[in-house]
Amino acid sequence: MKRILHLISSIQGAQSYSIKLGKAVVEKIMEKHPGSIVEEVNLNDLELPHLNLRILQSMFTPGEQLTPENRESLRYSDEAIKQLTAADIIVIGAPLYNFSIHTALKAWLDLITRAGITFSYNESGPVGLVQGKKVYIAMSSGGVYSEGPAQQNDFVAPYLKSFLGFLGMKEVDVFRVEGVKIPGIMEHALEKGIASIQVD
Repeated sequence: MKRILHLISSIQGAQSYSIKLGKAVVEKIMEKHPGSIVEEVNLNDLELPHLNLRILQSMFTPGEQLTPENRESLRYSDEAIKQLTAADIIVIGAPLYNFSIHTALKAWLDLITRAGITFSYNESGPVGLVQGKKVYIAMSSGGVYSEGPAQQNDFVAPYLKSFLGFLGMKEVDVFRVEGVKIPGIMEHALEKGIASIQVD
């Protein structure tokens, strides 16, 4: 049995290809690991605060010195880290918006990035403290970014793999529904994306 955290960042609702792909990934995991527990979190519904000075200062305040105001400013961060650390497998829905991730997902990444909790530094440099996780990224895009001339404009998959790796999550696989706005590709994009899913 596994604990699965499914993060949704799309603003498209039921029409979202990244949500459909993410749910298909979760289904594949459930087939592989029957009885697993799924926690689905729509980051847009949470209206996560973007990183600001108050949150940043609270992150670097020693625990015994935290005021009630500090603790309140860290509430979303603490909850996100709790969900992350409890999960064995993380499925991240990541549509490509303007070549990058949605601000809700960026806010989540900022909130889980806590020195001494999810990463630290030693003599050799940064050390990711979020160990033993498997991550699947369910990415969608109007164009084709996995190859060809537009590949250089994909700041979703490379960024997420790099960032998650910094936090210690090195096992990251990316599945794509791409070309959903291109005639001749869009008709089979979702089917092709789902067919590409392979889970451990």
